[in-house]
Amino acid sequence: MKVRTLELLSPAANAEIAIDAILHGADAVYIGPPSHGARKSASNSIEDIERVVDFAHRYRAKVYATVNTIIYDNEIREVETLCRDLYHAGVDALIVQDMGILRMKIPPIALHASTQCDIRTPEKARFLQEVGFSQLVLARELTLEEIKRITSEVTIPVETFVHGALCVCYSGRCHASYAVTKRSANRGECAQICRLPFDLRDADGNLICKNKHLLSLKDFNASHNLEALIDAGVSSFKIEGRLKDLAYVKNITSLYNLRLNSIISKNPQQFKRSSFGEVRKNFEPQADKSFNRGFTPYFLEDRKPRKITSMDTPKSLGEEIKSVSQLNNGDGISFFDRDGNFQGVNINGIVGNKIIPARKIDIPSNSKLFRTFDVKWEKLMAAERGERKIGLAIELENNRISAKDEREVEVILPLDLPFEESRKKMDYKDVFERLGNTSYFLTGFSNNIDSTRFYRISELTALRRKLINLLDKTNKATYPFEYRKRENHEVLYFSKELDYRDNVANKLAMKFYKDHGVEKIEPALETTREVGKGKRVMTTRHCILRELGMCKKEKGNSRNLRFPLYLDYSGGRFLLEFDCKKCEMGVCAC
Repeated sequence: MKVRTLELLSPAANAEIAIDAILHGADAVYIGPPSHGARKSASNSIEDIERVVDFAHRYRAKVYATVNTIIYDNEIREVETLCRDLYHAGVDALIVQDMGILRMKIPPIALHASTQCDIRTPEKARFLQEVGFSQLVLARELTLEEIKRITSEVTIPVETFVHGALCVCYSGRCHASYAVTKRSANRGECAQICRLPFDLRDADGNLICKNKHLLSLKDFNASHNLEALIDAGVSSFKIEGRLKDLAYVKNITSLYNLRLNSIISKNPQQFKRSSFGEVRKNFEPQADKSFNRGFTPYFLEDRKPRKITSMDTPKSLGEEIKSVSQLNNGDGISFFDRDGNFQGVNINGIVGNKIIPARKIDIPSNSKLFRTFDVKWEKLMAAERGERKIGLAIELENNRISAKDEREVEVILPLDLPFEESRKKMDYKDVFERLGNTSYFLTGFSNNIDSTRFYRISELTALRRKLINLLDKTNKATYPFEYRKRENHEVLYFSKELDYRDNVANKLAMKFYKDHGVEKIEPALETTREVGKGKRVMTTRHCILRELGMCKKEKGNSRNLRFPLYLDYSGGRFLLEFDCKKCEMGVCAC
């Protein structure tokens, strides 16, 4: 049986977070380059990315750069230069949305299809594999059965999100931000319109729901679904959060690292991790200690779940507190006041069973309490310094010293040091255990030197340093890069027509699709600058009616509603469309 490789993929806003993600168990990190990443405010210099690459590759961990926005014609040369710079920095792959990149003059760097490509069907997955992608990032809305159907149709690794914030719209097909603010999500400038409060009204203007965050989803948590995802064929498990802080990345990476290791320990003949090194940390990960809007497994098990929104607030709920005895001076707590508003306050102290807030505030006696800032946890996370060590075995012979590590990197040096006669056999193990701040720890030691030989400790210490330096250089020289796969120019796209939601924004992308049989192409909305009345700006599997218990297909109370329905927000309104056959909801410009 072939052992399947599993990858934990963590986000990185910057180089420091990337390095800490690797120290806490990430097999790969994804990070934004200077431009054209889908999180514009999380960009990094080429020099910083190169620093991450040098560190990650010690553990055979990978670095993926997010070049996943749509690209305009006047930016093609700039993006070609960017891709070349990332290739020379040693980046393992580019995560891309724009098919124009496949027609650019760039080095043979591996390409991953971003979740912005909206991969929901086996047909699309097969096509992207055929044109040269090395890994596919699936849409987040899929059930386990839908994921399994896709993985069974392709031979390249499939990646899914497992934790973090959820987009309510199919990724890559959301134009709500652009429609309202002219800031495009496809350009890394999402204004998060979905997190706004809305009033829901019917065709006659009757108020159905007032001032609720009807499009704001809870955060994804698939930590208890990992085995099912593995069984469904997923190989890469992605944590959302390129705008999240260091404590979040440490905590959530550690959580999923432990879960994956537990699964592998029970099935060592079936699975292995894609990187190396033993992770050492001094805390127990806890998902609700980090930013979250409450958790949902989303659609993994059922295409039509309820209670997937954080309707009352788009802010972090943190952890629910059952007793004030759990709280500490300096903690931050949140609650819903008597008017349903989400309020927060710091704690100055606890007297008996009573909270002493830092400012005068009315906390209803029956209100649920949430801790959104745990002062002890934050201090622990700020001081915590994770370690990751690679197992190393060393063997001493009369004329040589050899070392082999868990990466299968092996080096040999001559043992040509001067020695003295000895009456007893020396151990020397303690000399080679002193690996200090290197990336290694000793897992095996064999001393086969003649018992009559005595070597000076200082000479062996220098030899140990030389051996470790050679191991590092050999690992770097033998690092197994993956390169871009060959494009099958004969394969046809599964549709003859593309509309504005397919995000064709430049002449190279248009050429790519025409090369693969597409006959009619509507340009990306961002290139036309106009969002006409009635234009669909979101398509989602989240249904407001279902969430409110008013599903038209079930025995809800929607029969008395006058359709169409509208979402009103400060400064505008959206029209809602319901496709009950597909169990989808559309949000349209008005």
